[in-house]
Amino acid sequence: MRLSNSEPIEFNIQDPVMEKKSNSKKIAPAKKLKMIPRDISWLAFNARVLQEAADITVPLHERIRFLGIFSNNLDEFFRVRVATLKRMLLVGKSTRMHLEENPDEILEEIHSMVIDQQREFDRIWEGIEDELKEHKVFIRTEKHLNKDQQKFVLNYFNEEVRTNIIPLMIESIQHFPYLRDKSIYLGVVLARQDNSVRQKFALIEIPTSILPRFIILPSKDGEEDIILLEDVIRFSLPHIFSYFGFDKFTAHIIKVTRDAELDIDNDISTSLIHQIEKGIKDRRKGKPVRFVYDKDIDPLLLEYLMRRLGLSSKDNLIPGARIHNFKDFMDFPTNVFKERSHPQRKSFIHPLFANATSVMHVIQGQDVMLHFPYHSFDTIIDLLREAAIDPNVTSIKITAYRLARNSRIVNALVNAVRNGKQVTVALELRARFNEADNLEWKTRLEDEGVKVLIGIPGLKIHAKLCVIKKRIGTKTVQCGFVSTGNLNEKTARVYGDHCLLTANRNIIADINRIFAYLENAKHDIKTLEACTTLPVSPYSMRPFFIRQVEREIKNARHKKGGAMIIKMNSLSDPEMIGHLYEAAKEGVDIKMVIRGICCAYTENKKWKRDITAVSIVDEYLEHARVFIFGKEGQEKVYIASCDWMLRNLDHRVEVAIPIIDPDIQQELKDIMAIQLSGNVKARILDNDQKNEYKRDNGKKIRSQIEIFKYLHEKQYNS
Repeated sequence: MRLSNSEPIEFNIQDPVMEKKSNSKKIAPAKKLKMIPRDISWLAFNARVLQEAADITVPLHERIRFLGIFSNNLDEFFRVRVATLKRMLLVGKSTRMHLEENPDEILEEIHSMVIDQQREFDRIWEGIEDELKEHKVFIRTEKHLNKDQQKFVLNYFNEEVRTNIIPLMIESIQHFPYLRDKSIYLGVVLARQDNSVRQKFALIEIPTSILPRFIILPSKDGEEDIILLEDVIRFSLPHIFSYFGFDKFTAHIIKVTRDAELDIDNDISTSLIHQIEKGIKDRRKGKPVRFVYDKDIDPLLLEYLMRRLGLSSKDNLIPGARIHNFKDFMDFPTNVFKERSHPQRKSFIHPLFANATSVMHVIQGQDVMLHFPYHSFDTIIDLLREAAIDPNVTSIKITAYRLARNSRIVNALVNAVRNGKQVTVALELRARFNEADNLEWKTRLEDEGVKVLIGIPGLKIHAKLCVIKKRIGTKTVQCGFVSTGNLNEKTARVYGDHCLLTANRNIIADINRIFAYLENAKHDIKTLEACTTLPVSPYSMRPFFIRQVEREIKNARHKKGGAMIIKMNSLSDPEMIGHLYEAAKEGVDIKMVIRGICCAYTENKKWKRDITAVSIVDEYLEHARVFIFGKEGQEKVYIASCDWMLRNLDHRVEVAIPIIDPDIQQELKDIMAIQLSGNVKARILDNDQKNEYKRDNGKKIRSQIEIFKYLHEKQYNS
């Protein structure tokens, strides 16, 4: 929903959001613009995650967690992106959501890169296993158990596992059983040592959704022995199949990844909730897009499984090592380790709130910015709790995209309703892979009396907003916040985000206008046209950012020092990339911190100045979006909920906010300067996406540690 011809509105704090006339230079369409394929760039990002797992300076349990993150990322990539490419091949045409014209070529390159990364993954895991042994932590297989451990495993199987598995004799089943996405299976070959009977095949789903993947075994003093759930089952195979008369068993893990895309945005003929529920059900039946298997699997079993699943050599068949579904390793038992990573770096309360009796009172007096996970997310919880019990508060309005499983945000909102407040929650049901959870939240919130807004056909609500209205006598006062990250107390401990708490009347007025837009059944775009301070997608965000880039191009042309610093998760929008190329061509000083996808080339002989771009992958996930335009001393600073991607700028409700307070501006500029000077965890984003570490001869700067020190010093100097 791009509205480039809409009437102008005034951005009365710093700059106009829109102009009547645009001097934008026409940018070449995506097919003529030289860019790095989105999916190839994403795989390069996941390779950076793998680099963290390989980095011996990272604590061992963190390296194991990074292997889990890599695996989980790759699963989602196949469910969504590879599935999309495969559907593009079926229909024979491209879609707006993809930048590449040749999905078959992209798929071939993906397959090659994934195979290489899988080899690197296996190499890293072998090294980590050796290091675990040095730490006296041993992952035992079913073949390496002492007598006490064998007794323990068999007892555990009988008491916990047996009733949670159903072996399937797949050769005798006419319709091959549906193999669930996100699950792993043991493919079992049953035979006799004397070959007196024909071997048979069976499948057993590993019940990791019910039982822990890791079981601590009885161990020697000073040692920790762990066995995986699938190896408990492997050990127990003679007991599972005892009545068949087999005495020889081999078993290997297999895994199917399925198409998970929800194609619902353009279907408005049925209710949104019905579409979501149907999409979740359909996801379980999606077409396989990847088949991962133990490279040592019995060849006859592999051939049989491929035939029954309807797979061919073109269907992303990925041979791997013994263990799969490494996403579970994000929850590897850390109590077996004596080391801990950075115990001194704990989130702390922002100094302005450290001894405050009222969060709202502080915000009414001045803008405050929280930087997660350095600052504690408890301040947001405290704000909502205070609003819930304050007799003068009349209403709370808030957006929700991904909530924590046991959300204290929800608890505060429910308590607010019980205390007579009007509470409105704009709950995005289409938050990918959180749809089922959000449907449950919808039911609970509505049962408690919360007014729940469930989204807009064709637009996801991705903005992170809150406004609290308070009545004191005849006077109404309001405060709220705009954040770059989700209102999720769990992820706020590891996601790097910024949140501006404010009572600025212009900002609050625009937040109210956005909620009016969300609450209006017709979703009249004119409501967003009235916003005077906040650029909002899908109305004014794209033209606003284009105008900022064009101003810096003009400054460069007139020798006034055009400059910009951009931090995002992903950069893939062809129009915005085209404007960045034009800026580089004119000599604008462009510095970027892009965590994930970066489709922009950063070097070109025809440019006056190359683009400086880095990606930071470290202990915390860099999730914030920050935009600084202008030369030093004249910068205009913004934070936003959106990346420069087509979906964010045109197909989502997103918000950017100007940072007006000079001290907060300086704080953000200092933080960005630290990240751009980092030379430990920063990788250079070049044209070849080689992921070379940024290194120099100066002081080693690990930006996340330096930012913690910077904010912590401010804590004690305030």
